[in-house]
Amino acid sequence: MQSQSFFPLFLRNNFIAMITKLTSLVNPRIKHIVQLSKSRERKLHDTIVVEGYREIHMALMHGFKLKEFYFCPEITDSSKVDELIASKNIELFEISKAIFEKVAYRENSDGLLALFTPKYLALEEMQLSTNPLILVVESVEKPGNLGALLRTADAGRLDAIVVCDARTDIYNPNVIRSSLGCVFSQQVVTCSNAEAMAFFRARGIRTFAAALPAKKFYHETNLNVSAAIVMGTEADGLTDAWLNGADEQIKIPMGGKVDSLNVSTSAAILVFEALRQRGFRY
Repeated sequence: MQSQSFFPLFLRNNFIAMITKLTSLVNPRIKHIVQLSKSRERKLHDTIVVEGYREIHMALMHGFKLKEFYFCPEITDSSKVDELIASKNIELFEISKAIFEKVAYRENSDGLLALFTPKYLALEEMQLSTNPLILVVESVEKPGNLGALLRTADAGRLDAIVVCDARTDIYNPNVIRSSLGCVFSQQVVTCSNAEAMAFFRARGIRTFAAALPAKKFYHETNLNVSAAIVMGTEADGLTDAWLNGADEQIKIPMGGKVDSLNVSTSAAILVFEALRQRGFRY
């Protein structure tokens, strides 16, 4: 059985693209997409998978290089395909519903999937404002938590989010999904604790570690300075590296029976207090 065929697609603005129609579940391209679910394969091929109109649109808006584009006409609206890839010189593939269900990472998706080249930013490459506000997360393990933190960074228009000693790939498909594509709109850096601390010290950026042993509440702290708010994991909090190395420790008042909040909730409280102190305007 022939696994692929070729035919033209006419798009608006007189742009014509050639579509390759894939019909086999064992087509090498389909097998490649499935393999990209693994972090080592993404890094080996310098390729990430982005699923969904909103997420693909975010990646395109922020300059990520589109490599291949897949769509399922049984699921998606053809106008979305037209809008996303018009005038782009990329490989375009039509796939069946069965194939899309094999490569899709989530249920009830919209039939669109694309491969992009990732971007990896170094600390020194960050573009910071004169009074930066940065969110630092140490050893984040759950992709959903990292995605939620990225949405907080986007909502607060933070300068950057720094992921120290990461335990999950920032381009994990679940990070992309849970961030609603904000991983593409934010300056995201991965580095070690030591590298981040040295960078902040050298640039006069004060570090505020969120920690239960802290003596000072967050709202009693001056966050209207060049600041990095440092969050740990829900299970273990911050390591001694940050507890001992940060300029200050701060905490959130807890009036209930438990002593912790979800890390993304905690980060949002601290970030928006810093923004309030800065007279943040939308």
